[in-house]
Amino acid sequence: MRGSTQILVIGGGPAGSTAAGLLAKDGFEVTLLERDQFPRYHIGESILPSCRPILELLGVWDKVEAHGFQPKGGAYFFWGPEEWEVKFDSLGDDGSNAWQVIRSEFDELLLRHAVSLGVEVHENVGVKELEFDGERPVAARWADTKNPSHHGRIAFDYVIDASGRGGVLAAKHMKNREYHEIFRNVAAWTYWKDVKPLDRGPEGAIAVCSAPDGWFWVIPLHDGTTSIGLVTGRDIFNEKKNSLGGVQEVYDKALGECAVVQDLLTGAEQVAGMKVEQDYSYTAENFGKPGYLMCGDAACFLDPLLSTGVHLATYSAMLASATVASVLRGEAAEDEAWEFFNTVYRHAYERLLVLVSVFYESYRGKEHHFYNAQKLTQSQRDGLNLQDAFDRIITGIADLDDAQDVYASVHAHLNGAESGDPNPLANLNKVHEQKQAPMSAGNAVGGLYLSFRPRLHLARTEPARAEGETPA
Repeated sequence: MRGSTQILVIGGGPAGSTAAGLLAKDGFEVTLLERDQFPRYHIGESILPSCRPILELLGVWDKVEAHGFQPKGGAYFFWGPEEWEVKFDSLGDDGSNAWQVIRSEFDELLLRHAVSLGVEVHENVGVKELEFDGERPVAARWADTKNPSHHGRIAFDYVIDASGRGGVLAAKHMKNREYHEIFRNVAAWTYWKDVKPLDRGPEGAIAVCSAPDGWFWVIPLHDGTTSIGLVTGRDIFNEKKNSLGGVQEVYDKALGECAVVQDLLTGAEQVAGMKVEQDYSYTAENFGKPGYLMCGDAACFLDPLLSTGVHLATYSAMLASATVASVLRGEAAEDEAWEFFNTVYRHAYERLLVLVSVFYESYRGKEHHFYNAQKLTQSQRDGLNLQDAFDRIITGIADLDDAQDVYASVHAHLNGAESGDPNPLANLNKVHEQKQAPMSAGNAVGGLYLSFRPRLHLARTEPARAEGETPA
């Protein structure tokens, strides 16, 4: 392994592979350390259309499209007494702009593509600790995960932490990860074969099916299996696990309370053991300081209700690559570029946090403790700067009339009012995530915005002035 590198990326998932690949594609020296050997298992199998422009920019979209993943035409919701569909038809009727993926295959495809772009990738290599010069990380101590006696040190100019929920920087070094009281949930999931196809909604859609103490996802995969997971409150889960005897028993009981999923499983067979994850909502105190940026789950994590995990991973990776590249080329100072990254990434996360909370609040059943527990408190709402969040929601909706309707519904729900609309988020299928990004001078952040010509970089609303220079 090199003794030094221009940019070190920690983690080879979608965030790490995307950031590393985009930077290598622009000619920078990038080394990526991944603690596992790919392919490796991962959850988060439902991909949004918002990922497509980023994967096209990376040059990997054709490989994804050719792989044979299950096309995802949208989503279908069985939410209490209401049902509705979200179609991706504005981006293509055949669902070819989004996929249900086996993550071991999808993630390996992205990692190998990064290698083809010039990234030096080392698998089975974990980062044990980072060395700092003041508050700036300057080197990483690494070790082979299969042979710890094989270890070393690699220096770098910049590091991008895409180490997932393990969080090399936020969880281990800075210890500044903050868990929201909202979405303290548990997911328990497994895989089935011979599941009946959904008889309604878009082709290949994810089904989201509410139950008294939570909800199920149903995701059809291209290998003939179906991912079916239960999301429920942590306290509810632990109480039932203790009383019923185990995770499988909690899962089975919830299945018995969800007629929609029960029907889909008629004649089906469970073909895997149970898997569990918990605590779905956290953010690092900041997403970047001198010398480092955090991407994907290393920075923040959100409840899986709207399938936003890979979107946030690839979106933050694109932001990070533009930020680091612009600083290295001398197009922006580190402090202003880092402020841009922190602001834009946090806005993207908080916007989705608001949407997920409102989605839960739209459940019409006040007797259900689980759904009531998902509501943002007043202090949480104050901390999120909801007016900005509303503005960002509206700017992402093409039809301004729809935008005003959504604004009114969101505002009413977050302030405890009853809405006459049984589905206050029905119009959000018109939200295009990419429109939330500052991609023009008109919605610049601190005078900077994302530009893709002649290459990915941070552009200025006006030329930077030399120190001491006054405007004409």
